[in-house]
Amino acid sequence: MNFERKLNRRSLLKASAAVGATGLASVSMPSVLRAAEPDKPSELIIRAWGGPWVEALKNGVSDPFTEKTGIRIIHDLTEDNEIQPKVWAAVAQNRTPPIHINWDTTTNATKSALRGVCEDLSDLSNLSGTTDLAKPVGVDGYPIVNTYGYVYVLAYRPEAFPDGPPKSYHDLLDPKFKGRIAFYNDGIGFHFPAQVAGGGALEDIPGNMDACWEFVEKIKAQNPLLGEDPDFVTWFQRGEIDAACTISTNALGAKRSGVDIAWTVPEEGAKFDTDGLWIPKGHSESDLYWAREYINSALTQANQQVWLDGLGLPGVVPGLTPPEGLAGDPSYPTKPEDFERLIRISGQIQVENESEWFSKFKQIMQG
Repeated sequence: MNFERKLNRRSLLKASAAVGATGLASVSMPSVLRAAEPDKPSELIIRAWGGPWVEALKNGVSDPFTEKTGIRIIHDLTEDNEIQPKVWAAVAQNRTPPIHINWDTTTNATKSALRGVCEDLSDLSNLSGTTDLAKPVGVDGYPIVNTYGYVYVLAYRPEAFPDGPPKSYHDLLDPKFKGRIAFYNDGIGFHFPAQVAGGGALEDIPGNMDACWEFVEKIKAQNPLLGEDPDFVTWFQRGEIDAACTISTNALGAKRSGVDIAWTVPEEGAKFDTDGLWIPKGHSESDLYWAREYINSALTQANQQVWLDGLGLPGVVPGLTPPEGLAGDPSYPTKPEDFERLIRISGQIQVENESEWFSKFKQIMQG
């Protein structure tokens, strides 16, 4: 099994969330979910993304959980779409799944929930203190618990844009940026802004996305670099790219490493998504109990504060203090008005269509 080695984060599918700053309540402290604690396993395996992602989870949730319970946490960095069929097969064959908890994109997790392979988490005690963002949309109950939201910003090196932030994705078509822009290798986060940049309407998604693919063709002519989350941090650190459509966490990670970098939401808008935690069916009663306790602990204010400070993302419990410099930042939406420039497409539409979108993007880039 591939623990703490692979650094891919996402060939991913994501769900939009109905978000807002309403419905906030106080957060309860971790509590035992049943009357008596079962025996503790020696370890729990959490599938995670590499780079700053796994470091933040380790510092904010995994290490405190181990300190409290004595249970060792192993972070399995197998890429999320690679682990998905393995989990599905294990559940179908009544075998023990290869992981205890999947830290997953909400759309990928929704596909698993609709397949019936997720344990129900609706009675976790700390759910009562979460915002509406924690609730997955398009499924019954809580087969998934959303843990934070994030924005696919347009990150850039200020010295490459001396006249100010890029206003539009059209700015990246300047010949001087050939070979110096980057996107996810499946185009995640870029499909919707590309639809707008190509002159199309968001209302036409998914029925008519010709405008998206026409603009992707123009971007392809710029010979962009294609990769995953850790790649963006590395490319910015090495000065190999001037701009990238990426999750704000990656830009923040590069900035924290000393890179002069900034980010913006261009006039086309930016995609907003959520990630969450879920437990595959098929574990022993004791393993299930402690896996649920792990997720419950991830919903405390104290753990979310440390975890999401590391990621620079807004969480699902009230009272979190934004990391330094991110209060009011477009990548850190907390109020309804903060979402006006962000793009949120139905989770059902994404579940049904993203595999096709990913394939189309790759086909264009490899053609």
